[in-house]
Amino acid sequence: MTDKPSFVHEIELTPAFHDLDPMNVVWHGHYVKYLEIARCALLARFDYDYPQMRDSGFAWPIVDMRLKYVASATFGQPLRIRAEITEWENRLRLDYLIKDGASGRVLTRAHTIQVAVDVSTGLMAYVCPPVLWQRLGVQPT
Repeated sequence: MTDKPSFVHEIELTPAFHDLDPMNVVWHGHYVKYLEIARCALLARFDYDYPQMRDSGFAWPIVDMRLKYVASATFGQPLRIRAEITEWENRLRLDYLIKDGASGRVLTRAHTIQVAVDVSTGLMAYVCPPVLWQRLGVQPT
C-alpha cells in the first residue's frame, strides 16, 4: 500500500441563472470560473491555496489555459468538476473534466498551466519552489 497523496478532487456545482447567455446555455466564459472553484478546492486540500502561495513568497499566475467545449451546460444542470494536478516540477499543470452530474457525460475538457513567480522580485522561477513539493508531499525527480 502506498501513502502517495491523491492529486484529484471533485466538486459539485449547479449553474445559476446569471451564468446563462442569450441562447439559454452557460456562457463560455463562466467555465473558467468553474475551473477556478475546482482548482482552489484541490489546492486547499494541500493548504496551498492562493493566500498560502502569497505567504510563501510566490504568485502562481496562469500562463496557459485550454478549454475544449464538448457540449453545453444549462441552467440548474448538476455538474461535477474534476481537477487533477498532473505536473509540479517545472510548472503547475492541472487537468479538468466538467461532466453532467447525472449521466457522467463529458461536457468540457480543460487544462491550466501556472508558473511560480517570486513576489519580491517579480521573476519567474524555472523550477517549482520546494514549498510546492513539500505541500504536495512529493520529492523532485
